[in-house]
Amino acid sequence: MSLLSQLVEIALDDPKLAGGSHPAFVSAALAGLELQSSPIEPSWILAGDPRAEGALHSQSADACSSTTVWACSAGKFRWNFVWDETVYIVSGSVVVTDETGATSTISAGDVAYFAAGSWATWEIADHVKKVAFCRKPFPTPVVAAMSAKRRLWKLLRRGPGIAAPVAGPGLALTAKKP
Repeated sequence: MSLLSQLVEIALDDPKLAGGSHPAFVSAALAGLELQSSPIEPSWILAGDPRAEGALHSQSADACSSTTVWACSAGKFRWNFVWDETVYIVSGSVVVTDETGATSTISAGDVAYFAAGSWATWEIADHVKKVAFCRKPFPTPVVAAMSAKRRLWKLLRRGPGIAAPVAGPGLALTAKKP
């Protein structure tokens, strides 16, 4: 049995990955989600008394991605993004300072992305409420394998005799493959 077959068999034995009772569709009104206290790590708080609360909207079967609603009152704090996180600001605003010192204000209607492993300082004048789409990054060997697979499939799809770019994207120089 090949290594790939063994890995697939192991994955299918995991009820989270095999499907089971995980919902295929989840819908909820933001106002209907009951936010629970979600305290910020006290050592991260730089000013004020920010009070955070959140609610899980949904989670993938493999627990590698989730959607949450999160709200916070006025204050200033550092935040460690453990997962990749894309946020949509529902109400309020926040001034974000990234690790390089770059500052940006994100407000209701704005979308922002924070990479896993990064830190940012959040300064909230009044309040902010966001929907967060979180994704656990794949380990480097998995990313490398997926990238290699994509490149291989791209090469295989071209097939023999199909023109392939010689000089790069956007340039008209092409050559016939042997």
